[in-house]
Amino acid sequence: MTGNHSFPHRTKRTASFLSAGISVLAAAIFLAQSIQSVAQAQDTKNPLAGDPKALQEGASQFRINCALCHGLDAHGGSRGPDLARGDFAHGSSDAEIFHTITTGLPGTLMPANDLSDTETWEIIAYLRSLAPPTPQSASGDPKAGEEIFFGDGNCSLCHMVNGKGGRLGPDLSRVGSRRSPDFFAKKLRNPDKYLAPTLLDPGKEWPFDAEAVTVVLQDGQKIQGVLRNEDTFSIQLMDYGEDLHMYLKKDVREVIHERKTLMPNYDEDLLDQQHLSDVVAYLASLRASSGQEKKP
Repeated sequence: MTGNHSFPHRTKRTASFLSAGISVLAAAIFLAQSIQSVAQAQDTKNPLAGDPKALQEGASQFRINCALCHGLDAHGGSRGPDLARGDFAHGSSDAEIFHTITTGLPGTLMPANDLSDTETWEIIAYLRSLAPPTPQSASGDPKAGEEIFFGDGNCSLCHMVNGKGGRLGPDLSRVGSRRSPDFFAKKLRNPDKYLAPTLLDPGKEWPFDAEAVTVVLQDGQKIQGVLRNEDTFSIQLMDYGEDLHMYLKKDVREVIHERKTLMPNYDEDLLDQQHLSDVVAYLASLRASSGQEKKP
């Protein structure tokens, strides 16, 4: 055959391969830079530790990059743990914290961050400045607290610990590495006090993933339970029997957000001060094993 012919499919395919190649190259460069930064940080102390200007800059960087998940004051937010206690579940050395910030934690909500080394060290310096001189400890008996949790306190009806318990409330298997004893005590006395109105509220201290919600069907039937997922067009909830329900919003009459959890207020009549201290001590003891904590 003779004459001029065009090959649009081949041209498009070449362009696609070129675009994919550029994307892979860019990702490889970013990964290499991250690995280089992490490698340089290994066994390194923070060069900006105690620098007043670095602390100020670190506070600003934290509010810009971290507060959405960890709270404006780093005491925990809608998705991230308390970072102001000097207790870090995935490694507490400067190098380990540097690694966590820059590369993230696969399998969790913690992403890699495109921060310069200086910005990362400033954030670490700021977090170090928040830690109390001595870590807060719980004064109660964790064994007695465990008996209350799985017994008369009825906590395990809604909360699971290491595969044992209910599913209506958040899993508490590692909650001791996420929150302070003081937070647990306040949460037990007034569980709705710190709830965020949305999952993106940086000023609140607990993930709003167990909100009481009622779905009213077209025939007037009410399905009550806890919110599991919601978007513009659909809603998912778990009822009190732990059965999951999913509805398209166009098919229901009304969705009622109760703006509270199902968790009761454990006042003095339900839980005296000693028993409260015991439950707090048990919750504070719930942490991953050392191998799990260090695993990225």
